[in-house]
Amino acid sequence: MVVATQMLESMITAPVPTRAEVSDVATAVYAGVDAVMLSAESASGLYPENAVGMIDRIAKQIESDHTYATIINAQRPKPEATEPDAISFAARQIAETLELEAIVAYTASGVTGVRTSRERPNRPIIALSPIVKTARRLALVWGLHCVVSEDAHDLDNIVYHAAAIAFQEGFCKAGDRFIVIAGVPFGTPGATNLLHIASCCSNTSKSV
Repeated sequence: MVVATQMLESMITAPVPTRAEVSDVATAVYAGVDAVMLSAESASGLYPENAVGMIDRIAKQIESDHTYATIINAQRPKPEATEPDAISFAARQIAETLELEAIVAYTASGVTGVRTSRERPNRPIIALSPIVKTARRLALVWGLHCVVSEDAHDLDNIVYHAAAIAFQEGFCKAGDRFIVIAGVPFGTPGATNLLHIASCCSNTSKSV
């Protein structure tokens, strides 16, 4: 969900927003939306950089508030009785319980990435996809850091690429653990049925 239109409308002509506008942005972030979007404020306004910086500051401030985590947890939907929902639900619980550094979701269609985001984990989510169109579409989904990767052939291959990308993107250091979720057979839309805990090794710094 993207909330847009007149978020910081006064900043089209003024360097600072009104209190009501700040409240509107904060409310949207507390509601757990995927993104808040500026239009005229950054496209034709007099203070585009101020507007972008302001909406970024508001969002980050709200996300650092303890109340935000409480609200997000209360809004989390109950998983459906399906393998993909159960895997995404379990991935969040395992990542948070074991304090893993990241959740890596291998997704061709984007479904796995969206399901993982819906759990609103307090860990980074790295969405790997061999399809550029999918990665671009997922870039606006809550919490997803999207990377275009090679197509997966087997579990060892996907774990290696996940570790390398998590290392290269700065989410993991050598020795850190993360969790991988994917679907087997690979490339089958909506077939999320695999969960694997892995570690970043020193050789993951190599380019992939």
